[in-house]
Order: sequence, then structure tokens, then C-alpha cells
Amino acid sequence: MRAAQGWAESRRRALLAMALLFGFAASDGAAQAGQIDPAPSSQSKETATLRVEVRSDTAAISQAVVDVAGTSHTTNDEGILVLTIPVGLVQITASKEGFPPVTTSVRMVAGLEQRVVIELTAPPALDEEVTVVASTRTERRIEDQAIRVEVVPQEEIDEKVFMTPGDISMMLTETNGLRVQMTSPSLGAANVRVQGLRGRYTQVLADGLPLYGQAGSIGVLQIPPMDLGQVEVIKGVASALYGGSALGGVINLVSRRPQPNRQEREVLVNRTSRGGTDTVIWLSDHGSGNWGYTLLGGGHWQERNDVDHDGWTDLPSYNRAVARPRVTWQDEQGRSVFFTVGGMAESREGGTMPDAVAPDGSPFPENLNTRRFDAGLVARFPTRAGRIVTFRTSGLGQWHHHQFGGTREHDLHHTWFAETAMTGTSGPHTWVLGAALQRDRYRHRELPEFDYTFVAPGFFAQDDYSPRPWLTMSASARVDVHNEFGTFFSPRISALFRSQVGWTLRLSSGTGFYAPTPFTEETEATGLSRLAPLGLLQPERGRSFSLDLGWKRGSLEVTGTVFHSVIDEALVLRDTNAPAPGKPVEIVNSTGATRTAGSELIARWHRDEMDLIATYMYVWATEPDPNTQIHREVPLNARHTAGIDWLWSITSRVRLGVELFYTGVQQLDDSPYLERSRAYLLAGFVAEWRIGRARLFVNTENLGDFRQTRYEPLVRPTQATNGLWTVDVWGPLEGRIVNGGVRVGF
Repeated sequence: MRAAQGWAESRRRALLAMALLFGFAASDGAAQAGQIDPAPSSQSKETATLRVEVRSDTAAISQAVVDVAGTSHTTNDEGILVLTIPVGLVQITASKEGFPPVTTSVRMVAGLEQRVVIELTAPPALDEEVTVVASTRTERRIEDQAIRVEVVPQEEIDEKVFMTPGDISMMLTETNGLRVQMTSPSLGAANVRVQGLRGRYTQVLADGLPLYGQAGSIGVLQIPPMDLGQVEVIKGVASALYGGSALGGVINLVSRRPQPNRQEREVLVNRTSRGGTDTVIWLSDHGSGNWGYTLLGGGHWQERNDVDHDGWTDLPSYNRAVARPRVTWQDEQGRSVFFTVGGMAESREGGTMPDAVAPDGSPFPENLNTRRFDAGLVARFPTRAGRIVTFRTSGLGQWHHHQFGGTREHDLHHTWFAETAMTGTSGPHTWVLGAALQRDRYRHRELPEFDYTFVAPGFFAQDDYSPRPWLTMSASARVDVHNEFGTFFSPRISALFRSQVGWTLRLSSGTGFYAPTPFTEETEATGLSRLAPLGLLQPERGRSFSLDLGWKRGSLEVTGTVFHSVIDEALVLRDTNAPAPGKPVEIVNSTGATRTAGSELIARWHRDEMDLIATYMYVWATEPDPNTQIHREVPLNARHTAGIDWLWSITSRVRLGVELFYTGVQQLDDSPYLERSRAYLLAGFVAEWRIGRARLFVNTENLGDFRQTRYEPLVRPTQATNGLWTVDVWGPLEGRIVNGGVRVGF
């Protein structure tokens, strides 16, 4: 990697950028001072401003009757009512002839403006209000976000818990636009591709914090889903929100929170037909005071499987222990603190089976021991001027001990992150201004030439502007000052249009960057021992555009998306032209652009106790071949994928679910057996019975017992240049799996 010779110049640029951003905030504050006094003298500390917006199918309702604390008022022509009322918990009821009344409540905080949107309609359960917690920094309803954010609610997460209680792979696989791609069949390592982009561009967060850092592709298989409340997904370049780690998108895992005056105790035990065992405990308590806590603990075990009896591991063994306590505090003034710590220890074994050998006649074990510890804190404090100040910080340490045949590698990943931001409103504007600092450190015991320490302070601003009930525009920008690669400016603009008949249109475009590291999908699977020292590498640059068209009427909701992204200077692994001894591969910047285009379609239908979700995605992605530079289709991107997920609550005690997922043909990379994969269809079935406080479940995945090894061998006849003994994984290796267990609340 090149030295940080431009650090002084980068600092000057950062100071200029910071001055511009804070100048923006100052001008906004001055504008507010000329329009609305945030703390008028006539308003005591014991009052607050309430803004009620009444709508139906996203259209404003004028002259709606709004009852606030026993006093009736009416909305104006734009469906808006603004009042100054005493602080505390206030009940609000909105009604209009032809609509059933809707009642809600809100806790008013002294000196703040509280915005409440009431929809006068008879929504099915599918239309429950969902708030985006952390992905966009403005805690607004998903319907009001100009940036499209897809949310997996807790009901769907609970269904996936019965399928794979030990990790989130199934939940992400069945989210439209995401693909969990296995990178190492020997170890079961996988990462998440968003709309066809490689997995290293996907930023995985926990409660808005980078608790998993840039710690490799095994992470998604080490996160149990039982303590998740919802999952938020932003697709496309998101560097304007989260810097260089989010070139492809963001997946934010939001934890379940303790419920006031309620204790929760749950235990889950699961066993699979392939020798997997999961035990998970979930505890939660929140008394009448301000404090609450949750605790997730789990033990997960998997027996080693050679399903096709070729002497090579198809399903690696592992032993994993996980613990994650969380503590929450919140008072009546809107101040809150969230603190979490987590620990994980895991040992995995794969490669050749005991007493078996690779085609060269020697055993080739692939083992990985992982130890991880992390901690994070999120604090939120309202100010007297009506602003919200947030502070986030986290730290991660992760230790790996790899074995690839006779080669052993030990490394350490460390990530530290801190961010502070201020959010305010001024009429139709909701703005955010903040600064962040992230430090990523990597150390390799045997190969110190790959060590790096990245320090990147960043400054960001965002403005959501809603001049009319049918229009919201959002502009955000971020300046990152990287100690190795200079200064980056990442803007993003979005717009939301809503009609009176249920149509919504979202447009979004942004740019971003990704700093080079020695980790690609290939090197994470084979280690760094065969990799030549990194040369003069350029940061990867990306830009994306998306258009979303949605329609909702009654029980049916349909969303269609078209997207396009371009990655310049993409890092690729290629054979060295003048190989050093034992260093046959190198990482270089691609000479051409990686282009990805496609479309998504998702339809949701809910009626009474029945839910049906149908999805489809088309992806066309091309890139220069690393060795020939001739453009080719990106390997392991299925052009066509589709799915149907049907869930039926037959009674209050019995639920049934059926799933069908189709994966089309994929281009393969350097396989000695096939140029393209086979298309395949997977079917699954899940059943749940409630008996008292117990929920018994049985789940079957891959009913047709499809296996990739029925169509091509997994093991190569000779070892590849990069060290791999196996071909690309394009389909299931483990075949049919049946699992069952019990989830008990007490």
C-alpha cells in the first residue's frame, strides 16, 4: 500500500469541508431564527409543540376532527394541526366522516416539537406502522423515507428462527435483492451480495454500530437471529451515510428491546437431521423504572458431513458459544442510553475428512478458530432548543487462527468507531449534521507485509425536505479523510412522490468509495500465504441509481425496482506475470468498469390469517476478466431468481408455511467441469404448534434433495493457483435437511 504522503493536504481539505458543513448548519439555524423561535418566551419549560398530520392513502385530509386531551380541533387545508400543549403522555383521536376513528398516544417532551402522522384507513395487519430506527439517522416511518428502506419485521424473523436458529443466513437469503454466497465450502464461509455486487461492499451493522467491522465473510454465519426485532436494508451505494464500508449497501440488525413493565423468558432447543444442535436463551426485563436489559446466550454445534462420500467436507463441523447482554435507560424527557457487549468463541473444521486425502495424496485440513469481543454505546439527548443530539461509539476485536493444509496463519482485526450528530427541524426541513471517526487495524503474525492501519475522520450532513404531503426530498453528503488514500466526497440525493390513489415513486442516486485491503472473496477462502505483496492500489469508486414504483390497495402491496451501478478500479485477484517463489497470485485494480443492472419485483398480500409474498429479481453484471481483461459475466450471479413464501395461521395454535425458491443459471469461474451452473428449485415446509407456553416446530429445507455434487464434483483434480481445492459453490451441498425443536416462554 502506498504511504500517506497527502495527509497534510487531506487535513486542509477536511477543515475546509467541515467549515462548509457547519456553515450550512449555521445558515439553517439563522433561517429558523427568522421564521420560528425555538424557545419563545411565552412558552414555559412545561409545554411542547404538537404537530398532527392526518392522511388517507398518503393524501391529506382537511377539516378532520382531532381530539387532544379532551379538546377538539380541526386540521387545515393541508391536513395539519399545530398546538402548544403541556408535557406528558397525551392521547390523540382523529376522525372524519366516512372513516373509522384512529387513536394514538405520544409523550410530549418540554421544548420539543413532536410530529404525529395519523392514517385514517382500515389497514390490515400488513400495514402496521414501521419506524426506521437507525439506517438513515432520522427516525421516521418507512413510508416517509425518501431513500427506500426495506424492513424485515419481527414476525418474519420469528419464522426464520425456526429454520436456522444459529445464524441469519436463511433470513437474508429470502430477502429480495440479497444473496448469501458461500466463499469456502470447506469452512462454510459466506458473505452477502446486494443486487449482484460482491459481498465485501456490504456493510453489516448492529443497532447502527459496526460491531462486525470488516472482519471477513464468516460473520453472517455466527449471528443468531432470536434477539432481532427487525432488519433494515438499504440497497445501492450508501457511502454518504456510512462511509467507505457501504459501497454496495447496508444491512442493519436491530435488536429487540425490553417492554415496559414486562418480563420475557424464552428458551429454544433445535436439532437437525445433519447433526446440528442449537440451544438459545433470551431474557428481557423492564420494570416500572427507567432501566431495562436483555440477554442472549447460545451454544451451537454441528457434526462434520461428507454427503457425497468423496472424502471432502460438504458441511463443516463447528462448536460456537455466543453471549450478548444489553442495557437500556430512558426517561420522560426523551433522553436514552443503549449499551451492549458481546462475546463469541468458535472452532470450525473442514477440508479432507479424517483418514482421507486430497487428489495429490496428502491430507488437506481447513480449520478456523475465531474469538471475538465487542462493545457499543448509543446515547440520545434532546436539547432545550428542540434539537436531538446522538452519540455512537463501538469497538471490536477479532482473532483468527487459520489452517490451510500445512500452512497456518494468525491474524487480528480491530475496529474502533465514534460518531456524534445533531438533528433538528425547521418547518418542512429535518436536517442532520455530524462527524465520525473510524479506525481499522489489521495485523498478521506470519505475513506482516499485509498489515495496515486505516484512520478515516468523516463529516456529514443530511436534509429531508417535505414541502407538501405528497413530496419528500432528501440530500446527504459526506467527506471522508483517509490517512492512506486521501479525501473522498460522497453525495446522495433521493426523492419520494406519493399520489392520492396509493402510488409511490422513489428516485435515488449516490456515489462512494472502498479502500483497498488484501481481502477478496478468494483470499478469504485461501488465506494470504500465496498472495504477492500489495502494490500501488487505487481505491474502488462506485455510483448507483435506482427507481422504485410502489402501489398499495387494501390487502395487496406491490413494489417494482430498476437499478444500475458502476464500480471503477475494482480489485481483482489474478495470476502473477512474474511469480515470486510461493506467491502465484496478486491483487490489482481492474482496467475496466464492473457494471450491474437489473430489476426487482415484490408483491405482498395479507388477508385475515394468511400471508403471501412473491419476489423476482433479474441481474446482469459484467466485469473485465482478471487475466485477459476481456469483459465477461460476473461469476455466481444468477440472472433470474424468484420465490414464493406462503404462511397460514390455521388456528391460534397452528401455523403452516410453504416456500419455493428458484435460482437460475450462473456463470462459473475457472471450473474444470462446467462453464455454467444448472438452474434449480428449492421447496421448504414449516409447521408450528402452540401448546401452552411452548411452540413446537418442524421444518424441512430442500424437499427435492437437490445437490450441486450430483452435477459436478466438488473437488478439483489439481489445486488451483490461488490454493483452492474446490470449485465454486453455486447450489446446496448438504441436500435435504429436516430440523425440529421447541421454543418455550416462561
